[in-house]
Amino acid sequence: MLGYASKVICLKNKLGRIFRLDRIDRKILAELQKNGRLSVTELAERVGLSLSPCHRRVRSLEEAGAIQGYRAQLDPATLGFNFSSIVFVTMREGDRNAVAAFEAALIDIPQIVDAQRLFGEPDYLLHVVARDLPAFQKLYDESLSGLPNVQRLTSTLVMKRVIQDRELPL
Repeated sequence: MLGYASKVICLKNKLGRIFRLDRIDRKILAELQKNGRLSVTELAERVGLSLSPCHRRVRSLEEAGAIQGYRAQLDPATLGFNFSSIVFVTMREGDRNAVAAFEAALIDIPQIVDAQRLFGEPDYLLHVVARDLPAFQKLYDESLSGLPNVQRLTSTLVMKRVIQDRELPL
């Protein structure tokens, strides 16, 4: 169980709006991180609120951007994606247009399940899934190596995912 402080935290969302996050809000967020399919009735019971105030708080957290959405967690191996690789990308140029073109091209490659822009070198970290090594090699040769403004790609095989989709420490 998390230790919830009694103080109110004021945060700025992506739109620059300030919103308050109190102990009850943190409890709501923690419960929804564990199980996003909780009904509002179940959630209200777990956080010690009646139905209407709980529903209002969830709606407020959604509107503030603290809750970005709800989704199912899928098992890649069960769905046939038995190969996972981390690909480091070093860009040839780092100007605004080069970055925008590269990032736009990533959207068209569904096997890239996570992409992060980094400070320093390399410039990007891509998490790529594929059915097997030949499928990854084909993707690498036909798509990844042709991404705009790429100077160098370095890939490594993921042996084991130790921590995955960890809940935020509220």
